[in-house]
Amino acid sequence: MKGLFITFEGPDGSGKTTVATAVCERLKEKGYEVIHTREPGGIAISEDIRKIILDPKNTSMDPKTEALLYAASRRQHLVEKVFPAIKEGKIVICERFLDSSLAYQGYGRKLGFDEVLSINMFAIDNTYPDLTIYLDVDEQVGLDRLADRSFKDRLDQESIEFHHLVSEGYREVLRRFKDRISIVDASQDKESVIQDSLDLIIKKIDD
Repeated sequence: MKGLFITFEGPDGSGKTTVATAVCERLKEKGYEVIHTREPGGIAISEDIRKIILDPKNTSMDPKTEALLYAASRRQHLVEKVFPAIKEGKIVICERFLDSSLAYQGYGRKLGFDEVLSINMFAIDNTYPDLTIYLDVDEQVGLDRLADRSFKDRLDQESIEFHHLVSEGYREVLRRFKDRISIVDASQDKESVIQDSLDLIIKKIDD
């Protein structure tokens, strides 16, 4: 079987970790070899970079520094974990990838969509996911879920305006990359979101 690279995207509070975890478990039950990972992070070096990026103490971080750190973490994660797994014919399911940087740094930090895309093209060697599942949830619902978290990282603590801009950025991502992105209504009950996501992945496997 050919390896696949599948990503989950969506604003904070859309349920990426919950859904991706459940989908991976069900794929394994069906006999597929699955790697579940996340960005930033997934391997030791990238997890160290994650700590720097998300540490609430690092409020002085320059937006371009933030974008470059995400790209650096992404590169190491791809080379060390994602590429080898795909080569072995495994399904890699990753929470967040390029699209998050385009939305958060391109729009949220106002660095520019194409500027952030350019930084990342160098990092990822033009590697795009085979399928991206976008968990679509009303912006206010996502913010309400975010407010309920006991621990909020540096990006969680950003202003409402920042999160509005991120949502705008994701709309641009959906417009530009509609051929590889499938939208799942994340306002449904959890089981429906998981099943819809699983169905999309099975369909991609069978293509």
